[in-house]
Amino acid sequence: MISFDEAFASMPLVAILRGLRPGQALEVGRILFEAGFRIIEVPLNSPEPFDSIACLAEAYGEWAIVGAGTVLDPAAVEKTQDAGGRLVVMPHGDPSVIRAAKARGLVCCPGVATPTEAFAALEAGADALKLFPAETIPPAALGALRAVLPAGIRLLPVGGIVPESLAAYRAAGAAGFGLGSALFKPEHPSDALRERAEAFVRAWSSVN
Repeated sequence: MISFDEAFASMPLVAILRGLRPGQALEVGRILFEAGFRIIEVPLNSPEPFDSIACLAEAYGEWAIVGAGTVLDPAAVEKTQDAGGRLVVMPHGDPSVIRAAKARGLVCCPGVATPTEAFAALEAGADALKLFPAETIPPAALGALRAVLPAGIRLLPVGGIVPESLAAYRAAGAAGFGLGSALFKPEHPSDALRERAEAFVRAWSSVN
């Protein structure tokens, strides 16, 4: 079974599938996997999210990291693991959620926007940091944060990221990205998802 470090090294783009329905999960997962994605997040404010996580984990869990996003409390961490998820992504940096994820052996990527939040999340055990919302955190701010954080901490801008965004953030020190509605919308056809996924993969390849 692939590890988070292996998945991240292969393709550090996190597919955020907000609004995904369980009936779409296998097709969406197949398209993303074929495009090169190896980290998939189903936000918990999606319809029946744990069913979608279970479908994706069963089908692709050997070769990709599947987990939950918008995880707001420790109880949701347990449900994520029960569904086969191995990743917990948060919009905030609540230490109780981070510790709950780490106690269960899950990868945790909390949301932070300031140095204070970043260091607190790392103290609680975060594996990577989601810079959110990226619309309010420009590449220069990421670079300043990168300068004071311990070497090797993975910073992932999330929020409003499009293929054209990657170069400036990457130059400032971003290790990867979370991709939301610019990648996936539940109402869009499969061909649109495939085109967007391939565009993001090309953009990542062009800045590395």
